[in-house]
Amino acid sequence: MIAFGIDPGSHRTGWGVILAEGGRMSTMGCGVIHADSDAPLSDRVATIFAGLRAELERHHPDHVFLESMFHHKSARSALVLGHARGVALLAARLTAAPIDELSPAEVKKAVTGTGRAEKVQVQEMVRIILGLRERAEVDASDALAVAIAGAQRARSPILSLTMRSATRGTR
Repeated sequence: MIAFGIDPGSHRTGWGVILAEGGRMSTMGCGVIHADSDAPLSDRVATIFAGLRAELERHHPDHVFLESMFHHKSARSALVLGHARGVALLAARLTAAPIDELSPAEVKKAVTGTGRAEKVQVQEMVRIILGLRERAEVDASDALAVAIAGAQRARSPILSLTMRSATRGTR
């Protein structure tokens, strides 16, 4: 399975692609789409959409996984992030691949064993799981973690139910 993970953000959107074969996973690519923080929101979401669209077309994923929304302290930040998530969902929908969303806690639990892991723990476990020489950039690493968790969920419906129930309330 080719799993494409997306970690949406209004300034930096991470993407990561893995190949999951049996119990093995390997990286096919990852990166960060940088949107100019001084640009209007309409320009930033256009940049995110174009970047994701190009990577999705290049990698032809079997499944696309997107990190779901988490609680923000600021309503404005949540609204802006919602726009970035919207264009990410649209770019994904334009592929033939199914789309699923995973909570941040579910992703952390799948990769590190705990739904409350710190970013550096997630980065290091992504490096180990995928056999990378060094840690990927934070947003790219987060997207790879989403792809890893999504591939695990897709392979095991029972694991999916267990992970979802175990991560409730840990956001």
